[in-house]
Amino acid sequence: MLVFAALVVFRLVKFQSDDGDKYRAMVEDHVVKDVVIPSNRGNVYSSDGSLLATSVPKYDIRIDAVTSSGKNFEKHVKGLADSLAVFFGESSSVYQRKLRKARSNKNRYYLLARNLGYADYLRMRSFPLLNMGAFKGGLVVEQTTKREHPMGVIALRSIGYERIDAEGNVTRAGIDGAFGAKYLRGVDGLRRKQRIGNGKWKPISDANEVEPKDGYDVYTTIDVNIQDIAHHALLQQLEKYKADHGCVVVMETETGEIKAISNLGRNKNGNYYERLNYAVGESHEPGSTFKLMALAVALEDKVVDTTTVVDTENGIVKYHGMAVRDSKRGGYGKVSLAKAFEVSSNTAVVKAIHNGYKNNPSKFVDG
Repeated sequence: MLVFAALVVFRLVKFQSDDGDKYRAMVEDHVVKDVVIPSNRGNVYSSDGSLLATSVPKYDIRIDAVTSSGKNFEKHVKGLADSLAVFFGESSSVYQRKLRKARSNKNRYYLLARNLGYADYLRMRSFPLLNMGAFKGGLVVEQTTKREHPMGVIALRSIGYERIDAEGNVTRAGIDGAFGAKYLRGVDGLRRKQRIGNGKWKPISDANEVEPKDGYDVYTTIDVNIQDIAHHALLQQLEKYKADHGCVVVMETETGEIKAISNLGRNKNGNYYERLNYAVGESHEPGSTFKLMALAVALEDKVVDTTTVVDTENGIVKYHGMAVRDSKRGGYGKVSLAKAFEVSSNTAVVKAIHNGYKNNPSKFVDG
């Protein structure tokens, strides 16, 4: 018997010394865990400092109805009920009854308010009992962050987003997506939570274990007034012609700054919305539209005029080993620049620009 007792004691000591830390860690993993607190994403601003995208903190307020002592609960429950009644508009007696029921049911995660803004969150924290904090008053605060766009649907696709799912897959669009990983995202924090049963977890204290760090802000060249005009002008034309989709880009020619970019596509109900960034997604070489810009520079510099006659030869001209062809086989013969522009002759425009600027090409480039 003595030998058996000694063996039991030996096994207990060995268990505590060899395996105790491992099993204590296993228990702690099931009772306490660190939960990621997303950082506040940086803001996206227009050229005049107007908000295009911002992260707004939202708060859920709960109460651990068991934590506070009986003395504190009885002393402050009516004051808390009165404050809740003023805040939400229901009678104080109803809230007092709900709070007492939560305590009798040992509810450690009773919801008082959901999705509050920061000002309302601060106001609720000052209510009786809740103002005593997590340990004495049972205050439980959970913060989430919501991305909001003050301009609504205007430029929504261009402003964009960055979404990360549960598996870590990232979907990016627009400015928010392009600058997300390096600048806007910030650094997440950690908050320690304790299991309270029924799959629910509550924060152990008011403070975070690791405070999140906010991301950087991004300032754009978008002008909100021009953007608003571009959006509604595009919408008006799309609705008029029942087009499938369209886009508008407004650029300041002196600086190259994009002042507005609007993209609207039609859904199955016939309504237009910021569906895709067509201005970027459907971009391709300028083609014949560049003839207008080339001739505008040449006309402004007075190296040609609309009556200047150009020989398109046989529809093919070569410069620096590169052939330029007209779509019409055999070319257009000798034509004025006005006629060349009308028929969209590649050879005539290239020849006119070459003859006008071959001795000073930088003048054309800078024009």
